[in-house]
Amino acid sequence: MPKKETELELSQRAERISAAIASLESQKAEIESLSLVAPVGCSIARYQARGQKYRYWYYQLKAQTAIFAKTKGENEYSRFQHLGKAGSQAHIDGVLAVVRRNQIDELTRAIESLKESWLDLYSNEEKVGHRVE
Repeated sequence: MPKKETELELSQRAERISAAIASLESQKAEIESLSLVAPVGCSIARYQARGQKYRYWYYQLKAQTAIFAKTKGENEYSRFQHLGKAGSQAHIDGVLAVVRRNQIDELTRAIESLKESWLDLYSNEEKVGHRVE
């Protein structure tokens, strides 16, 4: 028969979860304050352009919906933002912006998971995979 958890043990677990949440939120805020972060759902895409003699590879920031303002025309948006050739400053900045977005998304998921775990400590509700006595 499992032993009953004391209030002290419960509060210590809650404190550990709260400290982890604070740490992750701090990391998230630091990444957001650094510089450019890609919009949600963006990725880097590689595409080929053909010249008369050669083929060239270029990169673009690709979104799920049209969010990037077009250079020509007002109130027109595109799903793509041209980044140029491999190794160009725009290309590197775009890749790093997508990496930052992925880090922020992962930190957000971890924070939400820990918040749910914190709620589980004080809930008597029975959940799948959790045994409540």
